[in-house]
Amino acid sequence: MKSPLSQRGSMSAPPVSPACFAQAFEDALFLPFNRTSLAGRFELAAAPAPVIEGGVWLVLQGAQLYLTAAGDLPDELQPPATAECCLCGWWQQRPCALCRWPQEASPPVGLVGYNLQAEEPGISLALLSLAALGRQLLHWLDNSRCCSACGTPLQALARSWGRRCSGCAREHYPHIHPCIIVLVQRGEQVLLTRKAGWKAGRYSLVAGFVDVGECLEETVVREVREETGIAITNLRYVGSQGWPFPSQLMVGFTADYAGGDIQVEEAELEDARWFSCHDLPLLPGRRSISRFLIDRHLKQLGVLP
Repeated sequence: MKSPLSQRGSMSAPPVSPACFAQAFEDALFLPFNRTSLAGRFELAAAPAPVIEGGVWLVLQGAQLYLTAAGDLPDELQPPATAECCLCGWWQQRPCALCRWPQEASPPVGLVGYNLQAEEPGISLALLSLAALGRQLLHWLDNSRCCSACGTPLQALARSWGRRCSGCAREHYPHIHPCIIVLVQRGEQVLLTRKAGWKAGRYSLVAGFVDVGECLEETVVREVREETGIAITNLRYVGSQGWPFPSQLMVGFTADYAGGDIQVEEAELEDARWFSCHDLPLLPGRRSISRFLIDRHLKQLGVLP
């Protein structure tokens, strides 16, 4: 079974070069972690399967990806007995084995580790996105061992990454958690927020999980009001990004200021304020839709080329 993207011949992937996730893409579709970044390179397996010899290895230890000294997926590996491995798909038409390297084990000999959560992981967009996909699959496998309804062990469904309960027969599929993120503008100012524990001086956009019974637009209005006390109008959808830390779908919007003074929700935020687009603080890395929304806005204002 081919993945939906592999059947869309009109959709080509962006050029791949070291750290190319830092490029300012014109379309959120091509952001890191979205499957378009893998089009023509990777085909997801219809279901986890036994490892096939003669392929490549996607080796993950927490948020660490291990590659060869040349920056490629290794084609030889001797996993520890406690490693979890399965076929996850085909990388450039070769079988790709996903390997969860045990946390307590020493790093694989001869391979170089890259932190997927670093601002500049130093690897290609395609490998960054492939590793993130693998991490998300491992997160799902971790959380689908037993039925959430009756506690009975789950069994794999044929031709699917879903699971069926061996007790109550309920079916479970990978959990994706929708979140909104929004750039609020007031003239040449943007509303930015900061959480305690972030890198000193870093600010980002208002974001939050969709609540029960909400549509995305309602979530945007609520999150901005709850976190900052600001009212917004003229809400516009921009794009979305899969976010594998651990399994969110970030849905990006822009909106205009409609009224109110900033009142920081101190239970969630350390600070919130208006910043001039000509004098911005430290921002998130360009691998995120947050930075994409900000850079896109700056381009529209002519602040960025």
